[in-house]
Amino acid sequence: MIVLGIDPGTARLGYGLVDRQGSSLTVLDYGCLETVNDRSPELRLLLIHEGLTDLIESHHPEAVGVERLFFNKNAQTAMAVGQARGVVLLAAAQHGLPVFEYGPHEVKMAVTGYGRAPKEQVQRMVQIVLSMAELPRPDDAADALAVAVCTAQAAVPGGTVPA
Repeated sequence: MIVLGIDPGTARLGYGLVDRQGSSLTVLDYGCLETVNDRSPELRLLLIHEGLTDLIESHHPEAVGVERLFFNKNAQTAMAVGQARGVVLLAAAQHGLPVFEYGPHEVKMAVTGYGRAPKEQVQRMVQIVLSMAELPRPDDAADALAVAVCTAQAAVPGGTVPA
């Protein structure tokens, strides 16, 4: 089962694709979809949508995991992240993919066993779980891989994800 994990953002949206075969997880691809801030918001969202569509059509994931928005003191940043999340939900729906949302604490708990783990510990555990030679970078891509791991671990035997 292939899972696409997303760490939403407008300037930089992290993505990570993992393949689950039984209890084994393998990284397929990860990185960031980046937009420049001199573009209009609607064009930046379109670029994110096009990038997500390319990823979905290239890798054929069976599920999408996305980090749930938590309240940010900067309302403009929170709104931009919310818009990027909306684009993720739209792209998943257009491809008939189920979406599973996790808060940052849930992702950290699934990856490290501790819901308040520091970012470095999450990155190291993602590296170990996915047998990666190097720490996943940048942070947004590492976070997306952690979301993908969390989603893949929530899958029940037989390749289905609980509703």
